[in-house]
Amino acid sequence: MSKKMKCEAKVQSQELLADGIYDLRLQVPFAGDVVPGQFVGVFPLNKATLLPRPISICEVDRENSVIRLVYRVVGSGTAEFALYQPGDYMLVLGPLGNGFPLEAAAGKRAVVIGGGIGVPPLLETAKRLSAMKGSKAPEKVSAVMGYRNSDTFLDDEFANFSELYVATEDGSLGTKGNVIDAMKEQNVPCDVIFACGPMPMLKGIKAYAAENGIKAYLSLEERMACGVGACLGCICKTKNVDEHSHVKNARICTDGPVFDADDLDM
Repeated sequence: MSKKMKCEAKVQSQELLADGIYDLRLQVPFAGDVVPGQFVGVFPLNKATLLPRPISICEVDRENSVIRLVYRVVGSGTAEFALYQPGDYMLVLGPLGNGFPLEAAAGKRAVVIGGGIGVPPLLETAKRLSAMKGSKAPEKVSAVMGYRNSDTFLDDEFANFSELYVATEDGSLGTKGNVIDAMKEQNVPCDVIFACGPMPMLKGIKAYAAENGIKAYLSLEERMACGVGACLGCICKTKNVDEHSHVKNARICTDGPVFDADDLDM
């Protein structure tokens, strides 16, 4: 796991991507250490909200030491972040957590699957998979993205790195239904899955993978407090005993957020 650091991050740009969805780019010294699937903790200025807000890393520009965060405004902390302008500074802790094991895709048909605000961390994942060369490279990279309706975000960018499939709940774009419906309708070739999204979606992917003999790695979305494993505020059930708590639990912030689906008790 990358060594985390707390630093002042300079805002490079910020724009509105979709309803309540913002695209924020920050210059940070640790950009070169980021693994796809990791996240950062962003601290609000309001001292009444002491804890950082966890936001997944959407994309990395190593050359310019910039990370891209695509997030949804859901409370006072993220509402504050949406007000930041280029040249401002934000206090950031990162990179946090464990990312996707991209080496598991070597020679295989890899599919990245995202739902809702679980879409952003899959962009860097697809980008890195498509850039792999030789024996480490996947045979094929596909992306299946799920949205509520046609008010999508980032889907056009996935098309640069993968064969793209879209599902919408109301059927206004792509397959009507969820990401599994799209997988089945489009007969998406798949040997290994990298996914992030709401728990019902991840449960469905775990079951689909088990039924079809597919290896799956799931990034769990969860409300976090400390982000560094101290508070036990983001626990998930696993099939193995955790050395920290001595029960069949894992801390999503430090043991995850990415887990082998076979290790999760969902």
